[in-house]
Amino acid sequence: MDDRILARLRCPVCAEPLAETTAGTARALRCPRRHSFDIARQGYVNLLAGRAPHTGDSAEMVAARADFLAAGHYAPVAAALAAAAVRVADRVRAVGPPARFVPADVPPGDAGPYPLVVDAGAGTGWYLAAVLAALPDAVGLALDVAKPALRRAARAHPRAAAALADTWQRLPLADRSAAVLLNVFAPRNGAEFHRVLDPAGALLVVTPAGDHLAELVAALDLLRVDPAKADRVAGSLSGQFTEESATEHRARLELSRTEVATLVGMGPSAWHADPGPLAERIAALPEPTPVTLAVRLAVHRPR
Repeated sequence: MDDRILARLRCPVCAEPLAETTAGTARALRCPRRHSFDIARQGYVNLLAGRAPHTGDSAEMVAARADFLAAGHYAPVAAALAAAAVRVADRVRAVGPPARFVPADVPPGDAGPYPLVVDAGAGTGWYLAAVLAALPDAVGLALDVAKPALRRAARAHPRAAAALADTWQRLPLADRSAAVLLNVFAPRNGAEFHRVLDPAGALLVVTPAGDHLAELVAALDLLRVDPAKADRVAGSLSGQFTEESATEHRARLELSRTEVATLVGMGPSAWHADPGPLAERIAALPEPTPVTLAVRLAVHRPR
């Protein structure tokens, strides 16, 4: 694992630093108290303290998400995240990183080293890769509880690593170790996000706007966006964060029926929709089908 990322990881059991060990072909991370965490042959490390309460998205959902995102339909979301992350990283560099993360060979006064971008609920790591492409001096860590997603996230970008972690538990990171936290259509743990963020950093939260995918919601009887979504997000972060800014990002998508099926299969409706009636409804859609992409990107500063 990249030493620039490893320096910021902490044992999920005792919060001590971790070091990489090798025995034959087996690799692991181990802390001074000998808690050990295997690095899978696919490249991600299991940093769960105990058993996960759930396994996250299925392999089919992850494959659907990878295909849909690779086609570029959500590129406006990735571009907005990258632009916001660049602004936050510039602010963190101006303040300077915590001394404990500055290698001994960094000259005094150097703004270094390596802002860490953490994607909590990263899925395949597609958004994290877009942000790292815009931040050539940054490194990234994808956190997710779904192994099929992490197998892809571990290969999402050369400067990224991936770890199996439950974001509802203590995150396997040092205090104030992350410059930017991404949270895209994922659960939020306000207390832990606050603990691991640099005081000059920010949490970037992407949630669906009220009319996101509205055409498909109506035609396919999918799960609807909670009208109070923004208020619920703010409530989940109250006490730890202040919303600095919020912007909406919209686009008109023209999707084939196959792409519609892929989009439905990658999201929460995949857990609830009856496959038979859903396929019939998709078959009745026009070709292509106009679909509204509408998301809210909120920038939250730690208090």
